Amino acid sequence: MTFGDNDTIAAPATAAGGALCVVRVSGPRAISICDTIFRGRTTLAAAKTASAHYGSIADTTAGVIDEAIVTIFRAPHSYTGEDSVEISVHGSSYVVRALMQALARAGARPARAGEFTRRAFLAGRMDLAQAEAVADMIASSSRAAHAVAATQMRGAYSHELQELRRQLLDITSLLELELDFSEEDVEFADRTQLDTLLRRTHDKVAALARSFALGNALKEGVAVAIVGSPNVGKSTLLNRLAGEERAMVSDIAGTTRDTVEARINIDGVDYRFIDTAGVHQTDDKLELMGIDRTRQALEKARMVLWITTADEPGSNVGSNVGSNVGNPSGHNAHNAPDTEAALKAEFAAATGIELAPEQILYRIINKIDLHSDTNNSSAVTAEGTEDKYTIRLSAKTGEGIRTLVAALSRSVDATAAYRGEAIVTNQRHYHALCEALTALDAALDGLQHGLTSELLSEDIRAAINHLGEITGEITSDDILQNIFSKFCIGK
Repeated sequence: MTFGDNDTIAAPATAAGGALCVVRVSGPRAISICDTIFRGRTTLAAAKTASAHYGSIADTTAGVIDEAIVTIFRAPHSYTGEDSVEISVHGSSYVVRALMQALARAGARPARAGEFTRRAFLAGRMDLAQAEAVADMIASSSRAAHAVAATQMRGAYSHELQELRRQLLDITSLLELELDFSEEDVEFADRTQLDTLLRRTHDKVAALARSFALGNALKEGVAVAIVGSPNVGKSTLLNRLAGEERAMVSDIAGTTRDTVEARINIDGVDYRFIDTAGVHQTDDKLELMGIDRTRQALEKARMVLWITTADEPGSNVGSNVGSNVGNPSGHNAHNAPDTEAALKAEFAAATGIELAPEQILYRIINKIDLHSDTNNSSAVTAEGTEDKYTIRLSAKTGEGIRTLVAALSRSVDATAAYRGEAIVTNQRHYHALCEALTALDAALDGLQHGLTSELLSEDIRAAINHLGEITGEITSDDILQNIFSKFCIGK
């Protein structure tokens, strides 16, 4: 069977098994097909758009299937831009299955994944970036992710890209006009204005590309790796943050052999805490596999919590203060790192793992409850931070946990999402923006070296096309198929 965009399609838009289920039907025959199985006071063909009708669903094969509320949306005033019908029935899996079978007998085929939204895009109801935001909205699990998706669905992000493309198209048209008068050596595009426009566009595209780090974290959840030596309380901290036993805790060193993850919402942002195997010297093959996965988790983490204990060198707590045993960096209580770079250097020296500049590192001094009788009272006084990058707590008792949560919240600023600013969350968009930046760099360099109108226009056209890939002005069937195949069936 060949599937075409002119077919009438049907699919459940909600999961079966709940109190109610909505089945969507869209296409040129949507209303007439539904009329064959709907029994109400009036035919659906005579109904006004955006009107709801009570009746029953039945056909000659299945008999009466269920009572239903049927809502009519006539083209172009529907989600897909086509004639559409939404049938609300009880959520029984049998009822939904029987309804879909009745619709199939009447001439509607099952929809493919994302086909409703694809039709909305093809009908011009939304651009490609807005269509992808629909999937993000459905998948959003936090206030911040929802806010970013909502902004993109409203088109604020798309409008910004379209305005950049329009300005570049205007100046490119003038450059290409110069080609028709090449023998007369005239310039229609003022080079000073062109330089200003290209730099302004470059700055805006670069800002959008930079926003991907935040946007991806808000969309997928902020990855926080919990690392440290064996038996420092990594799993206990994970369980304390999660509020439940997610990781096995034992006095035996090396208990955690694999990564364990817990997703926790803090101030509207999802954080994915990853408990990792202890990093230390070992010949145990299973432990070595766990340590390798620790390294993999660190590569993907936006934030790292380096767990030490009150007894470890450099913690400024306990009897070992001032000792450098096991602390190759040489830092101690009187030489605490006062910058994040210094702390990262100490972390790299202690673990052999170097963090990227954009990764955020906190040192967590755990088990302060074990040193309540120490003479160094200033070092163990309840919760708080030794400095900007060090937090003291007891994962066992919960002391200091609020300080850690507050620090995590401060480290991810989601206010831009709530203000409705354009934030990039999609890897495809980020790649297109980077390609556009490369083309703009080439155009600026060419402008400085006096390249011809033809060559300048070629670089600017490349930037225009890359921006157009995001919103769908420039696209291909393969790209569309890849994007919409990731949607759920009913959307």
